[in-house]
Amino acid sequence: MTHEEKNAWIRGLAAVVSYAVYLVLVLGRAGGRPLAEVPYTATLLWTIGASIAAAIVLSIVAAVVSKDGEKDQRDREIGRFGDHVGQAFVAIGAVAALLLALVEAPHFWIANTVYLAFTLSAVLGSAARISAYRRGFQPW
Repeated sequence: MTHEEKNAWIRGLAAVVSYAVYLVLVLGRAGGRPLAEVPYTATLLWTIGASIAAAIVLSIVAAVVSKDGEKDQRDREIGRFGDHVGQAFVAIGAVAALLLALVEAPHFWIANTVYLAFTLSAVLGSAARISAYRRGFQPW
């Protein structure tokens, strides 16, 4: 497994775990009241920060342990492919958040839509990279 594939696994898993932790914490605080009234800001920021920090640390550890060579052309093309897949979900999330803002939805729903879009972007971009490494990749 190349270092870039390991990074794809790390980023995808970090996104899934951090979002799951966020959901458990926020839903646990609801206690029967509407979700839009649940305090979420600090939890959202901490889980995003923890996810980024964990991905960086794990990526450094993987680089030290694996000692793989430099990125080659195939790694760069697979990286671009994963980025394109992920960016599609950022755009979808941005449109959804914009629509929520236009209908004056509570900030809770707008923020959670953006967070979900970023999570889906990371997970699906990573899945696209992993699939390209595992099943082969043919640039068009």
